[in-house]
This record gives sequence, C-alpha cells and structure tokens, in this order.
Amino acid sequence: MSAVHVTVLCAEAVEALAIKPDGFYVDATFGRGGHSRAILARLGVSGRLLALDRDPEAIEAARLLQDTRFALAHRPFAEIDEAVRQAGWSGVDGVLLDLGVSSPQLDDARRGFSFGREDAPLDMRMDNTSGETAAEWLARADIREITEVIRDYGEERFAFQIAKKVVAARSQQPVVTTGQFAAIVRAAVRTREPGKDAATRSFQAVRIHINQELGQLALVLPKAADLLNSGGRMVVIAFHSLEDRLVKRFMRQEVLPDVLPRALPVRACELPVARMRLIGKARRPSAAEIEANPRSRSAVMRVAEKMQ
Repeated sequence: MSAVHVTVLCAEAVEALAIKPDGFYVDATFGRGGHSRAILARLGVSGRLLALDRDPEAIEAARLLQDTRFALAHRPFAEIDEAVRQAGWSGVDGVLLDLGVSSPQLDDARRGFSFGREDAPLDMRMDNTSGETAAEWLARADIREITEVIRDYGEERFAFQIAKKVVAARSQQPVVTTGQFAAIVRAAVRTREPGKDAATRSFQAVRIHINQELGQLALVLPKAADLLNSGGRMVVIAFHSLEDRLVKRFMRQEVLPDVLPRALPVRACELPVARMRLIGKARRPSAAEIEANPRSRSAVMRVAEKMQ
C-alpha cells in the first residue's frame, strides 16, 4: 500500500512565497496537493492558483480539490509558460517547484521507481501514459550510454561495471523488473557505505534520465523567472545535489546585473540592475521534520524575488 505523502517544508515554502490575498500563483509540482492547499488557505476570494503535474495519478488527486480559485493542467512543469498562457494570465506573483518524488510514486511497486520486497515492472516514468520505460531504455542503450547516465546522474563510481553487467544480463534474458536490475547493480558494486543499498544511486540515475528531470528543470527556471511580476517570488525545493546545483547557479546568475564594457560612459541611473534578489539563505528541514519524515533529509529550499 502507498504511504501517505508528507509535504516537505510546507509551511516554510508557502511563507517564502509571501502570498498576496489577490495574487496569482503556480504550484508547478502538485504531487498530492500539500503546498496547493496551504496556498489556497492564504488566498482571498480574488486570488488564483494554477497547479501542474505530469503524473496522471496526481492529476486525479487534484481533481478532488474543489475550489473555484483553483485550476489544473496535466503538463510537465517545463511547459509552465503555455499553462499560464492558457489560463489567460499575463503574469504571476509566485511559482513553487518541489522537485521531489512523492511517497505514493515511490511506494507503489507498479511505478517501478524503487526496489524492495516486491518485484515490479521497471517503468520509472512520471507520466506512465507516454514515453519510454526504464526497461525499454535498458534494452536498447549501449554500454557507453548506460555508463554515462549512471555516472553522471547517480554519481556512481562503478557505473562502467554496472553497464557491462546490464548488457551481459540482457543477452541472456530481458531486464524488465526492479528486482532484476537491483540484483545486477548489487553484483557490480564492490563497496558501499554502511546502511546504503548498492542499487540506490543507479535507480535514481535511471529515473532522472527517463524523465529528463535535469533538462526539464533547466527549461522551467528561466520561464518561471520571466512569468514573475515585479516582487513575485520563486521557491524551489531540490532533493538531489545536481538539481540544487542548477537552481543555485541560475539564481546567482539572476542576481548579478549585466556587465557593461569598461569605460563605457553611462549615467548612474542607466547602470544595469539585477533582475532578481535572493531571499535569505538556503533552508533545510528541521531535525524534528527529518525525524518525522526521513525522506525530507536531503531537501534544500532556495528563494528568489523578481526585482524588475
């Protein structure tokens, strides 16, 4: 049975959005709606919230949220600009991105995101109605591609050994279940930190690749910044070092004004101004939240505000 999803940094994220009662907001990763419900609780009657998700099960959960101020789009968050345009909005006062995989996705064996007691189809798609499954990708990818994905997205030092074993195993029989893939990885990884399953990094890497998670993130950040009204805020919660690195780099670039050529004669009022400013430092869950919800331990929240 799927665990109930516990929204990470829920109060902190909504507080960081600095909700205006009549503002327009986008929850670009609805999940099971924890952040959306908290945003709606702060909106007035003229406020509006648009939620996006590409997981059909999340969309079904969102349909249960009956509120005239709430609209829904079955889209990946990289299509945030199209979703906002279709909603008829000219801009937004805040965008929230929670990049974590929800507990129902992880705990439902049918989704193939994780491994455990129950063997399951090796799927891993966020939107399981379209696209290539992890099993299909592992069946066609060569050693080089598998190595690169597991090394780059999983930061796995035994990536080449894992890729070789995958290719060898599939020559005997298709690798189509989570149990098969986990066993292959464990046989290739010689050492691992105490308490860490050898297959964890490889599962994470393949999931990131199948869903193009880093590519989607690289697309959505500038689009979200463009959509923000002056004073609007972007709140991003990342759970993986590669994601957080992308977010951190993007926000740092946005808070630096354009550099003019040296000795160019300009008035002080004509000097470039930064497009955004950082709000506070990166924030992590409290010890109490981590104890109550161990899956929150890797979360990092960053906030930036549109200046112009």
